[in-house]
Amino acid sequence: MYLEIVSPEATLVTGTVESVTVPGVNGEFQMLNNHTAIVSTLEKGKVKFSGNPSIAEGHDNKFSQEDGKWVLHISSGTIEMKDNKVIILTD
Repeated sequence: MYLEIVSPEATLVTGTVESVTVPGVNGEFQMLNNHTAIVSTLEKGKVKFSGNPSIAEGHDNKFSQEDGKWVLHISSGTIEMKDNKVIILTD
């Protein structure tokens, strides 16, 4: 599936991933390939994804790795998953 993470400063991540885990307001949840369409708000926590997408130059310091997954700490945001494309808007 395709992942795009967008912040007010830049598009931070673009590319193919195997899974995405996000801090939903009703608890953490994970999306895999062919997940049903969903729109949700996100709360403070970690966005985790596995794969090798492109991380925007100059923004790689916002990401760490944990248990073989990329991690981005967020304060809040929204997520949309549709047709194997995940778009995360975060601050």
